[in-house]
Amino acid sequence: MVVDLLLIALAITLDPLPIMAFVLVVASVRGARKGLAFILGWVTCFVAVITLVLLLTGGQPPEPRSPPSTFNLVAKLLVGVSLVAYGIHRRRRPGHERSRGGPVTSEPRPPAPAPAPGHDPDPDPAAPPRPARSSPLTSRMDRGSAGAAAGLAVLLQPWGLVAAGATTVVSADTSHATTWPVLLAFCLLASSTLLAAELYVVFRPAQARSRLLRLRTWMQNHAERAIVAGSIVIGLWLTGRSIYGLA
Repeated sequence: MVVDLLLIALAITLDPLPIMAFVLVVASVRGARKGLAFILGWVTCFVAVITLVLLLTGGQPPEPRSPPSTFNLVAKLLVGVSLVAYGIHRRRRPGHERSRGGPVTSEPRPPAPAPAPGHDPDPDPAAPPRPARSSPLTSRMDRGSAGAAAGLAVLLQPWGLVAAGATTVVSADTSHATTWPVLLAFCLLASSTLLAAELYVVFRPAQARSRLLRLRTWMQNHAERAIVAGSIVIGLWLTGRSIYGLA
C-alpha cells in the first residue's frame, strides 16, 4: 500500500493543470490568502475521500480472496485501464505533437510589416519582458474570492488519480500505528508543489509572481507530455498490481 500511495501522490503533485491554475491564483490580488484557501480545498478532498473509505471498511482491510477484496481489485484494475486509455487518447490528439515541440506543418509566417511612425517596434525576444497587461483570466482571478479559489481546487482535482488512491486506501489497517503517518504523507506529498509555491509567495512576494508566471508559461509547453506520461505510467502500475492480486 505504501509504495502505491506514494506513487499516486507524486503523480498528483506533478499534475501540471492544477499547478498552472494555482499560479494564477497566487499571482492575483491577495494571492497568498487565496492560495491558502485553494490548498485547504485541495487537502479537504483528500481527507474526505480517505475518511469515507475508512468508514466503509471500518479501518480493516478485506480478507484476501474475499468478495470485497476481489471487488476492490477489479475497481483498481478499471481505474488503471481507464488512466492508460486516457493517456493514449490525449497522446493521439492532433495538438499533441505541437505541445511537445514536434514538427509543425503549417506554412511559414510572412514577415511582419514595418512599424508605423510613432509606434515602437516589436521588442527584442532576448530583452527583459515588459510588464504585460492583465489578461481577462487574471482580472477574473483578481476579482475572485477565497471561497472561489477553494472551489476551483475541488474542480481541478485529478479525480482519476484520487480514485486510484481511494482503491489503495481500502487496504489500510488503522490498527497499525504506521498507517496514519502513511496517510498523512500521502496528503502532504500530493500537495507539496502547491505548498512550496504558497510559501514562496509568502516569503518572497516581490520575486515570486514573475517567476511563477514564467514557470506557468514553461509548463504550458510541456503539460500535455506530462499528463500523458503520468496517466500511462500510473495506469500500467495499477493494472499490473491488480492483475497480480487477482491471479
